[in-house]
Amino acid sequence: MGKGAWDWGIDLGGTKCECVVLEGDEVLLRHRILTERRGGYEHILGQIARLVDECAERLGQRPVLIGMGTPGARDPQTGLMKNCNTTELNGKPLKEDLARRLGVPVLIANDANCFALAETHLGAVRQHHPDARVVFGIIMGTGVGAGIVINGQILNGHHGIAGEWGHNVLLPEGPECYCGKRGCVETLISGPALEAWYEAKAKRHLSLARIAAATAHDQVARLTLDRLHLLFGQALANVVNILDPDVIVIGGGVGNVQSLYRAGRETLLPFLFNPRFATPMIAPALGDSAGVFGAALLARGTFREAQLS
Repeated sequence: MGKGAWDWGIDLGGTKCECVVLEGDEVLLRHRILTERRGGYEHILGQIARLVDECAERLGQRPVLIGMGTPGARDPQTGLMKNCNTTELNGKPLKEDLARRLGVPVLIANDANCFALAETHLGAVRQHHPDARVVFGIIMGTGVGAGIVINGQILNGHHGIAGEWGHNVLLPEGPECYCGKRGCVETLISGPALEAWYEAKAKRHLSLARIAAATAHDQVARLTLDRLHLLFGQALANVVNILDPDVIVIGGGVGNVQSLYRAGRETLLPFLFNPRFATPMIAPALGDSAGVFGAALLARGTFREAQLS
C-alpha cells in the first residue's frame, strides 16, 4: 500500500488537537498539541495548520485530504458550525476556512459520529458484532452525545443533528443547559452533572469513579447511581423505540460505571415498546483514540465518497 493510501484524521477538542495518519489499520503517526481556544477562532485555525505542518514534516509528505472530528456539527444548509461547546467555532465556516488555510479538502463530522464510525470499523463492533447494520455509539463524559452508523456509513440527518440524544429534554424544569433548554439528558447524566448532584446532597465533592466505588457504604452514592440508571434507561428507551439499533457502544467516563450495563438495561425496559430488550450494550475497544481514528476513516474510500457527494 503506497503513500497515496494514507488516511489523515484530526480530532479537534476544546483542550487538545490530535492528528493520526493511518495506512490501513497501521498507525504511522500520532501527534497532539494544545488547541488554545482562548486565542479565538483564527488562532484555532492556526493551531490546526501547525499540527498538520508538524506531522507532514515528520512523515515527509503532506496530506491530499483530511478528515476532522469536531465538537458540534456543520449545518448542511448554511455550511456554518453550530451546537459546539467550543463556542469559538459556532457560526463559522470551519470546513471552508480550513481547506483554504491547508490547501486540501477537509471533511468534517461530529466527534461522536467519528467515535461510532471508528468503533464500527476498527473497534468493538468489528470485534464482537461484525454483522451489525445499525450502530448507536454513545459518548457519556463531560457531555452526552452519540453517533449513528447505518450499513457502515454515518447518518448525519437533514439538519446535521442525527444522534444528538444528549439534548433531548427529560425534565422540563431541570438544570439549565448551554444549548438554551432545561433538563437535557446532558444536564442530568453527564459526569459533571452526576458529581454536582452528589455534592448537593452529600455536601462534599467526589469524582464519579469514587462515587461508583462508594455505593456499599454511602447512601447518597447509591442514590446517585440509581438516578443515573433510571434517567439513562428512560433516555435510551426513546432512542431504541425509534432507531432499534443492532448494537449500542457506550463510551466516555460515565460509560466506565459497570452497573450501567446491568441496571441500565433493567430501567430501560419499562419505557420500551417491546416486552424484552435484547440489544447488546458493549464497551468501546479504542478508548479515547476512537474519535481521531474515526476522523481518519472519513478520508477513506466509500466514507470519502459519501461525504463529498
